Amino acid sequence: MNTLQKRTTTEILTKEGLDKPYTSVHAFGPTYGEHRNRLEFTEKDYKELKEYAKSKNVLFFASAWDKTSTDFLESFDVDAYKIPSADTINIPLLEYVAKKNKPVLLSTGMNTMKEIETAVEAVLRHNKRVIIFHCLSLYPSPEEKINLSFMDVLKAKFHPLPVGYSGHEMELMPTLAAVARGATIIERHLTLDKTMKGSDHAASLEPAQLKELIDSIRRIEKILGQPEKIIYDELKPLRDKLAKSVATTKSIKKGTMITRDMLTIKGPGTGIAPSQIDFIIGKVAKEDVAEDVILPKSAVDFD
Repeated sequence: MNTLQKRTTTEILTKEGLDKPYTSVHAFGPTYGEHRNRLEFTEKDYKELKEYAKSKNVLFFASAWDKTSTDFLESFDVDAYKIPSADTINIPLLEYVAKKNKPVLLSTGMNTMKEIETAVEAVLRHNKRVIIFHCLSLYPSPEEKINLSFMDVLKAKFHPLPVGYSGHEMELMPTLAAVARGATIIERHLTLDKTMKGSDHAASLEPAQLKELIDSIRRIEKILGQPEKIIYDELKPLRDKLAKSVATTKSIKKGTMITRDMLTIKGPGTGIAPSQIDFIIGKVAKEDVAEDVILPKSAVDFD
């Protein structure tokens, strides 16, 4: 998925928040407001990104942090809206976004179960296309705190809504585990260099890692297959060779009533299945059968 972040800083922060000195090593400005403004793409930037995504046949959308940003993104006819974990409690924004009638991708990295339930209900009042992301909003995320099992709780609680995984870990394993556990959509941050200035870079994937992730996900999809048991054609000769059938312990004359002591279980597996042995007892042999052979299916009648 191709997602960006769109904020209107004056709409999401008070004057005090905007003017607060920002001394982090990741700062791009002396105040938090100036820092945030420096990180925002312009309308021209979004036009360029939109055209590039279109040329690559990639869906284009962004995380909407406020109503003005939502309208800005709508002017680009984005394919969906992402709600960041910080705004999952922002019910007025959720309803505003939901009314745009685009898929809503709901992140839950810093939310309680009750908050998640309230958020999903708010979106569903206006829009049935909701995807819920399990994630942990720590950058980078310690693997022992990712708690991937909670994804199962989300799937059970909100079925049939799709559940995905938004990963902020440094490597690939938790994301691949989420795919194997049934995540229907994956979000990972992308960077050109993990050592670049900015708090997200260390928890992002470099291009080579992204390719490795995608290739590995495709392998997992093949491995997962489909939810049905398949006896492949190339398995059948091995099954016939190694499986077992009903066999005779002694010769049986035609017209003889078959008793349990006349039968045993031996390979190969080309004859009557062992599970049917009790149905054979008491039947009359329809033909002569030699000792120590697989009992032919033609030797007995089945109802």
